[in-house]
Amino acid sequence: MIDMGKKILIITDNLPDQINGVVTTYKNIEPYAARDGYTIDYINPGRYRYVDCPRYNEVKLAYPKDLDKTIQEIHPDHIHIATEGFLGLFARRYLTIHGINYNTAYHTKFPEAIKKLFGVPEMFTWPLIRWFHSNSNAVLTTTKSMVEELQSHGFGNNVVPWTRGVDRGIFKPAEREANEKLVLLNVGRVSKEKNLEQFYKIDYPNCQKIQVGDGPMLKEYIKRYPDVHFVGAKRGAELAHYYQQADVFVFPSRWDTFGLVMIEAMACGTPVAAIPVQGPLDVIAEGVTGCMNNDLTKAIESARHLDRENVFVSSYTWSWESAWKIFKDNLVPAKSL
Repeated sequence: MIDMGKKILIITDNLPDQINGVVTTYKNIEPYAARDGYTIDYINPGRYRYVDCPRYNEVKLAYPKDLDKTIQEIHPDHIHIATEGFLGLFARRYLTIHGINYNTAYHTKFPEAIKKLFGVPEMFTWPLIRWFHSNSNAVLTTTKSMVEELQSHGFGNNVVPWTRGVDRGIFKPAEREANEKLVLLNVGRVSKEKNLEQFYKIDYPNCQKIQVGDGPMLKEYIKRYPDVHFVGAKRGAELAHYYQQADVFVFPSRWDTFGLVMIEAMACGTPVAAIPVQGPLDVIAEGVTGCMNNDLTKAIESARHLDRENVFVSSYTWSWESAWKIFKDNLVPAKSL
């Protein structure tokens, strides 16, 4: 029997089988929620007809017919809106009209991504993002620096840093195979806003560049960069194997709020080379777990010499249990339901 006050509804514009930081985050807090007697239900695009967002197929555009009835039937004790897409917008409208409490999360730098993909100036998108979260009891975001950035754009004092973790049953050091070349790895969505071309264009001697992941630019980049080994999306132990065998994990993104893939690499003992921007600055211990430089070639040269054991040990800073505790502590009773 479910304890009163322990039923959580998460509303998200992502499908459960997608490979991204948003989906990974909620999947990894589920075991800790269950341990503490909570149940989690989802409203996602899989309940409705949907199409991929043009140029950004990570976001699914669903028309949520009878969303209000679905929420009433689930009758949650707590409600969390995970994304700012169509489902998030329709949920926000319904919950606000009926005076129902909820909290939200800010996972993705949408103003920067929309500017990169569609050319829309950030001055137009930041007010919309601020409005979307304005009635939230708590806005959970990835790091303290993201809290400061959101507040610099007019968010209130209800923005909370929400840490991330890593599945240590999967991502862990392993015996490495001999390789005459320096293996440089990136894992993630193959899309324009990830700045992957800076990685692909690196002219580093005797290296093998590997890209794990899928995305809208995959076919184009395969044609454009024949020296990069594109292996598609990987999960679980197969994904961990790529991390374990890499000499350096290269993270060229300038727009991620966190970058879960960096701590997955670290948990496997693989140092990170990145650009010194938000995300890497919050995650990387410079000279210990990775190196940062606007010139990725220089970052790689420094990172490749780091002690893999130190990288692995330092990765224990991150924990999904801690992420669940922050999430739980910021739940609010829906009340009006």
